[in-house]
Amino acid sequence: MSEVIFSVFPSENFVDLGLYQFGWEQCDPSHSFGPAARNHYLFHYCLSGTGTLYATNAKGESIKYQVKSGQGFMLFPHQICTYIADNEIPWEYVWIEFDGLRAKETVELAGLGIDKPIYKARYKDLSEKMKDEMLYIVNHKEESPFHLIGHLYLFIDYFVRSATSAQIDKGNSLRDFYIKEAFSFIEQNFQNDISVENIASCCGLNRSYFGKIFRENTGKSPQEFLISYRMVKATELLKLTRLSVGDIGNAVGYPNQLHFSRAFKNVYGISPRQWRTEHGAV
Repeated sequence: MSEVIFSVFPSENFVDLGLYQFGWEQCDPSHSFGPAARNHYLFHYCLSGTGTLYATNAKGESIKYQVKSGQGFMLFPHQICTYIADNEIPWEYVWIEFDGLRAKETVELAGLGIDKPIYKARYKDLSEKMKDEMLYIVNHKEESPFHLIGHLYLFIDYFVRSATSAQIDKGNSLRDFYIKEAFSFIEQNFQNDISVENIASCCGLNRSYFGKIFRENTGKSPQEFLISYRMVKATELLKLTRLSVGDIGNAVGYPNQLHFSRAFKNVYGISPRQWRTEHGAV
């Protein structure tokens, strides 16, 4: 019988790299998941056995990949995938779903992409440490969010350094400076009526070029990131305060409560009031 450990991370307030959910499963023969698409980066590491991944590439074509023990596979945001355990030697795997400002860069550093989703370790000792960090997170779900985020960063470090095509030393670039400036501006002004033009202007760039480098570095448009950042702040206020939904919307840059509720539901799939009820707010 299939055995599963599954946990949802209790906080989404980490912007550079955030954890969403994680788990472990010993699959039954021919057990399958999908076709489905995720909103974030989801990495599976095969502990034993074997299986098959079907994943769409950049052209939208479904490609078949065989994955065995000691290998892994990355599912990318909005990529349609199906994965199936072998009928004779079904796989056992551990997984972590993550995202954030540095997620796209991290995955690219490890040499993976939508056309190259299979992880193969170049250094077995580092791969073992990566596996240990993944299992640690799965087996210590009761630890604090900061504790688990610390181990997420250790997992990321071993993941990148153990990968086949890792390119660790990229150094700081002017683009990194612009992205950090943009992030700092959003952090200080998200509650105000700011636009993408305002963010680009703070970096001394025109909107078109700024939007291009922001998406290339983060995987999101500036507008998408601003909305995501505001919604994270909104969940903090919903959980930790007794402010009304209207006051919270105003505090995160939405003076119109209807617009705030609509934006919130687009991100989380439920209304702010439902979210507050389901997450045990004060």
